[in-house]
Amino acid sequence: MSAPRRVLIVIDAQHEYFDGLLPIQFPARDDSIASIHTAIDAAQQTDTPVVLVQHELPAEAPVFASGSPTWQNHPTVAAYEDAAAKRISKQFSSIFADTDLEAWLREQNIDTITLVGYMTNNCVVASAAAAEPLGFAVEVLADATGAIDLANEAGTAPARQVHETLMALLHSNWAAVTDTATWATALRTSATLTKSDLVTSATQGRSTR
Repeated sequence: MSAPRRVLIVIDAQHEYFDGLLPIQFPARDDSIASIHTAIDAAQQTDTPVVLVQHELPAEAPVFASGSPTWQNHPTVAAYEDAAAKRISKQFSSIFADTDLEAWLREQNIDTITLVGYMTNNCVVASAAAAEPLGFAVEVLADATGAIDLANEAGTAPARQVHETLMALLHSNWAAVTDTATWATALRTSATLTKSDLVTSATQGRSTR
């Protein structure tokens, strides 16, 4: 098996998720942004390209308004803007929707994308699912992403439940889910991270009942 040709994609690590209307609730914001920092450092140390993604909406939008303070990247990530291999602005949940990311990945001969950033329950899961038909392997760093509390007409779910459920869901089909430290080791050793599959996850799920 050939070594993965990876890229680290930092999704929407913007002030909106810290100081805006969508503050990340789990894992703790300071912990997840520190893990993102660690992941970027590990990527740089191994010459792994880093892509920075920012969600951008019109100036009158209530969130991610173009040019607004909460649209800006968190300082931890902003410090790497000049060194990024690529920067992307997006308007949809998936990092592939109406962007040139897929074409760029193919130009770079990338076959594995590692996702960190926000939110678990929106752009991370949407991007992981969108990568499947494109043929990219996906990794998600659970401690370098985060979710919010949800409540609407369909029900309620605290951020921890949302995050942990989606990590299990992702690992069952769409992505190899791990932590930043394990990923950094795999990066240094060019190791492949494996995910579960739906049948195995369902079988193990029944055994816990």
